[in-house]
Amino acid sequence: MKSGVTMRVDKAQSVLDALKTIGNRDVLIGIPAEDSARDDAPFGNAGIGYINENGSPAQNIPARPHLQPGVKSVQDKTLPMLKQAALFTLDGNISGADRLLNQAGATAADGVRRFITASDFAPLADSTVAARARRGRKGAKAELKSRAAGNAPDNATARPLIDTGQYRRSITYIVRDKNAKS
Repeated sequence: MKSGVTMRVDKAQSVLDALKTIGNRDVLIGIPAEDSARDDAPFGNAGIGYINENGSPAQNIPARPHLQPGVKSVQDKTLPMLKQAALFTLDGNISGADRLLNQAGATAADGVRRFITASDFAPLADSTVAARARRGRKGAKAELKSRAAGNAPDNATARPLIDTGQYRRSITYIVRDKNAKS
């Protein structure tokens, strides 16, 4: 007995190849090693990010999570891009899929930078604000005077994670093959 189904084109292998292609791609948000170096710190932006994301009890630095929450803050925008990238892949449109993966990466990196700017993190220690004041950072001296007068720390003046802006600007994304070394 015949099923009544006629196969005109067998796309099974191309669908499997497409799924393998998209399944072997990563979109990573953070600080690539080549963009990490700094002249004003003993270690790079990636180290600064790690310490701030997780905290350092030994150095009395509280955790200020910003990478994962920043990516999650734009998930409603990136998920549709990732879904469409998968659909493009199934259709064999690899360049369209790559374009959407890059667009999702850029959106997520922007989300992290906005999260850093807008979040109300644990306030900076007085010693950190004093160090910023010695380096001539805007608002640091006024913040020290305000704290000395007994006022609560003002995160708008002495913003955690933002001193020169170099760390925040270094946050980017890459689209790469899984298990790639760079």
